[in-house]
Amino acid sequence: MEKLRTTSPDLTEANIDKLAELFPTVVTETLDGEGNPQRAVDFDLLRQELSDHIVDGPQERYRLDWPGKRAAAFAANAPIAKTLRPVREESVDFDTTKNLFIEGDNLDALKLLQESYLGKVKLIYIDPPYNTGNDFVYEDDFAESSQEYLERSGQQASSGDRLVANPETNGRFHSDWLSMMYPRLKLAKNLLAPEGLMFMSADDSEASALVQITGEIFGRSNVVATIAWQKRYTRSNNANSFYSVKDTLILCRRSEAAGRIKELRGDTAEDIYSNPDNDPRGPWTSASYVNPATKAARPNLAYSIVRPEDGASIEHPTHAWKFQRSEYQRHSAEDRLWWGRDGMAQYPRLKLFLSEMDDGMVPIDLWSYEKAGTTDEGGNEVKALFNGRAVFDFPKPTKLIRKMLSIFVPPSSEWSKDMIVLDFFAGSSSTAHAVLAQNAADGGSRQFIMVQLPEKTPTRSIASAEGFSDIAQLSRERIRRAAASIKADSQRDDIVGQESQDFGFRSLHVDTTNMTDVIREPDATDQLALTELEPSIKRDRTGEDLLFQVLLDWGLELTMPIVQKTIAEHRVFDVDDGALIACFDKSLTPDVVQSIAVCKPIRAVFRDDGFESDAQRINVEQIFREVSPSTEVKAI
Repeated sequence: MEKLRTTSPDLTEANIDKLAELFPTVVTETLDGEGNPQRAVDFDLLRQELSDHIVDGPQERYRLDWPGKRAAAFAANAPIAKTLRPVREESVDFDTTKNLFIEGDNLDALKLLQESYLGKVKLIYIDPPYNTGNDFVYEDDFAESSQEYLERSGQQASSGDRLVANPETNGRFHSDWLSMMYPRLKLAKNLLAPEGLMFMSADDSEASALVQITGEIFGRSNVVATIAWQKRYTRSNNANSFYSVKDTLILCRRSEAAGRIKELRGDTAEDIYSNPDNDPRGPWTSASYVNPATKAARPNLAYSIVRPEDGASIEHPTHAWKFQRSEYQRHSAEDRLWWGRDGMAQYPRLKLFLSEMDDGMVPIDLWSYEKAGTTDEGGNEVKALFNGRAVFDFPKPTKLIRKMLSIFVPPSSEWSKDMIVLDFFAGSSSTAHAVLAQNAADGGSRQFIMVQLPEKTPTRSIASAEGFSDIAQLSRERIRRAAASIKADSQRDDIVGQESQDFGFRSLHVDTTNMTDVIREPDATDQLALTELEPSIKRDRTGEDLLFQVLLDWGLELTMPIVQKTIAEHRVFDVDDGALIACFDKSLTPDVVQSIAVCKPIRAVFRDDGFESDAQRINVEQIFREVSPSTEVKAI
């Protein structure tokens, strides 16, 4: 029995709880003066979270450490001068789709998505490169392009062929992989909704380390399960030792808001229900009434029960019942005890009615190939879309990802039908394919965000021979072909509500900022030279480029509908029916500004150099104060 606290609350512990919620990585274990373990704040790591530079700290602590960890933590917080540029010609249904495909380094992409999708993603699935000695080049250097980095470091020739992998002989073999993953997981956590879930594929080489760093970032209590996925159903006798027929799936949650986790009932889940006694309450299954605990262990659950058929008094010789006597009496009165077809079973079973079950079942941590597919199935799916050609190695089967999509957080299973799904190691975009297929099957409105590095396909690979120069290009094409295949199957009985389904995606590229570097020393600029200064916006950037940077800066979703209008002979972007109106033309007149203000948008934005004088620029604010005072007005 716990004793009443007779002192005032421990505010230190309360503060540690608050810090743990904000920064799980900074709460660790240490020893008190008597050598007993206790929770403590790692102030070095807290300083790192709040610092704009890498900090040092020698303190020993319980955690997973590796060379470069501090730099990896810093990389997550370091700002970047980059943006997302739309590419219409690569997109499908650009103006109406709610799906995104982002080409570029996923570290950059995750940083750029922070404001627009903070706390909005319900499900993340990633299949990061396994640390098996093969390539996984993520530069994590913000000062140069991927191509510059690869050529400078000798990892890539001018031909585009990789020269260096990550061999086990590398002294930083594990450290490099962990440093690559750590900042990406930190950023991904921010994007998850409070009840959001994240699945990660891993093999034996780094599964345990991935569990540890996930526990650091999300909090150890939020690492929900390590799931064994049976990816193969046959063994190879050519293996030197054990042959692996499974991969590990690590499931974590954003917070305790996802306390209960269920999976949707499949058709086979209801096969166990029947109604042999024509019970008016409908089909039922049964569960044992006998407790695994002995009478000695649970004496309060040891009592006699009555078998109605013959009035016999029944006791289990060694074990207790599962329920207290009052519950048994209720079960008996409600006719919930099943004594067999002849009513003479030795012990009763409890009826569990299908009508009383909630929408889901408790998931288990073993996913069989029958339920979650195999690696062979994943490969065959790609081959079917690309004329029998294996253009991508080891893609995950869509069945595996569709099973993840069946996981939901109660009370409503509709949670899983309306969600944003993020995969920032998209590969061939199995995740996007699975989302489209599941939406077609159940009429859901799930949206996907795919992120893929434009990694060059090997020179002599099947993908290269088929005309795909990089993985991002191949990935987009798979989405197009998967959509076409699902549309072609529209006559299938399991297709629901396809007429309104979104089969498109907006293609965006990570690129340098739209703004020029115009920083000059004061002495380098005289009055006569002011008219010759470079414009603040790069000359090759379009109005649509600027619009997407504004969406990012304002934290608006990148899939909001965009309508282009002409107002007083100037092009205007109307985002989501007045959520934002933008005009990036030059030589804007007060009449144009007046016409935009009359629309009473929530936000309005113009080019800083879009006006011929400072007086006109200042007049913009005056016009909006008079016509639409609630509009937030900014310049780029």
